[in-house]
Amino acid sequence: MNPPSDHHPRTGPRAWLVLGVYALIAAGALALLLVAARSPGIGERLPWPDVFHTALVVHVDLSVLVWFLAFSALLWSLDRPASPLPTWISLGLAWAGTLLLSISPFVGDGPPLQNNYVPVLLRPLFHAGLGLFALGILLQALFGLRRAETEPFRSLTTRLSALTVLVGALLFLRAFLVLDDKALPAARFEYLFWSSGHVLQFSHGLMLLLCWHLLLGPDSPVHARPALSNRLAMLAFIPVLAAPLIEWRHAIDSAAYRLEYTQLMRFGGLLLAPLGAWLAWRHLARPGRFRDAPRTALGMSILLFAAGGVLGFLIHGANVVIPAHYHGSIVGVTLAFMGTAYLLLPTFGHRLVLTRLARWQPVVYGGGQLLHIAGLAWSGGYGVQRKVAGGAQALDT
Repeated sequence: MNPPSDHHPRTGPRAWLVLGVYALIAAGALALLLVAARSPGIGERLPWPDVFHTALVVHVDLSVLVWFLAFSALLWSLDRPASPLPTWISLGLAWAGTLLLSISPFVGDGPPLQNNYVPVLLRPLFHAGLGLFALGILLQALFGLRRAETEPFRSLTTRLSALTVLVGALLFLRAFLVLDDKALPAARFEYLFWSSGHVLQFSHGLMLLLCWHLLLGPDSPVHARPALSNRLAMLAFIPVLAAPLIEWRHAIDSAAYRLEYTQLMRFGGLLLAPLGAWLAWRHLARPGRFRDAPRTALGMSILLFAAGGVLGFLIHGANVVIPAHYHGSIVGVTLAFMGTAYLLLPTFGHRLVLTRLARWQPVVYGGGQLLHIAGLAWSGGYGVQRKVAGGAQALDT
């Protein structure tokens, strides 16, 4: 069967958007399992062993890794010369991997590991899905290095983001080759994804900047006037250049190695805090700022990202303030992606019919997530630990 024709320059980006939306739907279905598993009287009756941790692993991977990288691939492929066969090969690999990840909690045996960034199930089906998706994304990232036929900031941010993902892949490969394969799985996978997971956040940050840039422009993303400068994109990329220095200075399984990557993300990401405040002021100062879904999503994105940043400074210990922090940050990115998706729909040949409902969607979703992270932060103040459910929460009231 021949791959679909890609003569229209928007066919590839539209297909990446469909993949990202599917990942969100599947992750949302698994989130219902998480809620059920934490509910007294319900979790004990679910038919799968360790359903909470197993569903949590794939929920995180679909809602953060697959969704973020699929939307990044959309932006990498936008306004670049069409390459039909390579595009559909990368899409096919990514789709196959995502489908395998979606069913992996319900097929086969193998314990879940709650390591940071890319938690895993020790199941062949899960590893196959993760590997296929990674191959598809890396192939698209290579295409993303080509110069885009658009204005400079968009071209630069997409190329730097694609380069950052490729750097992350090289860091993962080095960790895979260096780490002792006889180490305990929990420790091995924690170190395996530590450097690449940290570096990947800077790619997401670059894509967040690009989406804010597009949402601050006029209605047509194709002719968006420069809202942010190229120097800002380069500044956001500079922390990635520190990764080789950390790799040279410290052993992968050392405490100093973990600490320096943590500090790199903490201080390397500080740039987005004042930038978010400036963008919020600029957004609120514009007439008709909440007239449509893209602009509403922009405002909610800045609000959630700022809330997640503030909560990051309140973390003390391994409690649920940590997921409160990163849910604020990742939902801020997701809202920016949602607004950009609405902005791009006309260029994909779709007309937004329910405009009033679409305008309220970012408010409902963002408002719900504000309640979510507030509840997590409040619970963390009482010492509720993260990544636990049922009796393991040690709650007595």
